[in-house]
Amino acid sequence: MCAYKRRGFIRLGLLHRTFRLNILFSMKSIVISAAFILAKVASVIAHGGVTSWSVGSTTYQGWQPYLSAAGQDTAGRPYSSYNPILDAVDPTIHCNNDGSNGPIPESITIAAGSDITAHWTQWTHAQGPVTVYMASCGATNCNNVKSSGLQWFKIDEAGLLSGTVYDGSWGTGIVMDTLEWTATIPAALKPGAYLIRFELLALHQANTPQFYPECANLIVTGSGTAFPSSDYLKPIPGAWGANDPGVNIDIYLDSAKTQTTYPVPGPPVWSGSNTPPPTSAPVTTPPPSTTVPTTVVPPPTTTAAGTVAKYGQCGGIGYSGPTGCVSGTTCNHVNDYYYQCL
Repeated sequence: MCAYKRRGFIRLGLLHRTFRLNILFSMKSIVISAAFILAKVASVIAHGGVTSWSVGSTTYQGWQPYLSAAGQDTAGRPYSSYNPILDAVDPTIHCNNDGSNGPIPESITIAAGSDITAHWTQWTHAQGPVTVYMASCGATNCNNVKSSGLQWFKIDEAGLLSGTVYDGSWGTGIVMDTLEWTATIPAALKPGAYLIRFELLALHQANTPQFYPECANLIVTGSGTAFPSSDYLKPIPGAWGANDPGVNIDIYLDSAKTQTTYPVPGPPVWSGSNTPPPTSAPVTTPPPSTTVPTTVVPPPTTTAAGTVAKYGQCGGIGYSGPTGCVSGTTCNHVNDYYYQCL
């Protein structure tokens, strides 16, 4: 009987211990899950992405990176997170993905000359430029067109707006305050299917640029006939490099405290005219001449009496002419090869 009770107590003890361990493991799982959720929230809290677009009073749903792709009916191109692209020539930097559309692609119809606004739900970086690009899809719509390999042209930019690179006002500072940016489709642009690309470039980490690009499908209408010339068209990646002065920049250097200009990466803005963009031709200085200058010497002039006229040669190595000078002058040494009557 005692042995039986003892075994019963042992079983009860084991059950009690197992129950406690299960509770502890459950609590630990809850703590780990909570920490994971908080970490995910913290990982995106300082970053951002375009989550909607608007034309006039109409708002269009953008891509939602933290929801399932299935069922997302939007003109926005898919992207996976609010995290930045850190490589200036990353193969996904065109639209922050592999170039594909979402499962249910739509298009935003907009007349040339009208405004389109991109909206963010969060953004906290105030140092850096905002740029807006477009690219022709070369088809009736962009549904089956990949953004990789297209030729892009810039329609809007805002870099350093005032002050110095160190503590001035930037385009991304406006986005931080308003969580939106508005660009105008060039009025002269010919109708067609285009991609539009909004990019925030954060420069708050020295020499470590953070690119945040997002795209949407457009159908541009109107009576325009213009399209950018090759001077304005660039591939992305390829429109800038890792060593471009607007990309590889430390805004905290002492020199940045007095620097009041900033070169926005990429081609010049195309406003509808194909006038070649201004270029600053380098000032070149011709190399110094290696020719030894020679002194123009008047030919020796002799008088009938065999004397040399004023300024004529009267001696020197290899000279075999008269050595006497006319009255009032004497033969003077200029160099070992030339004596002159002066």
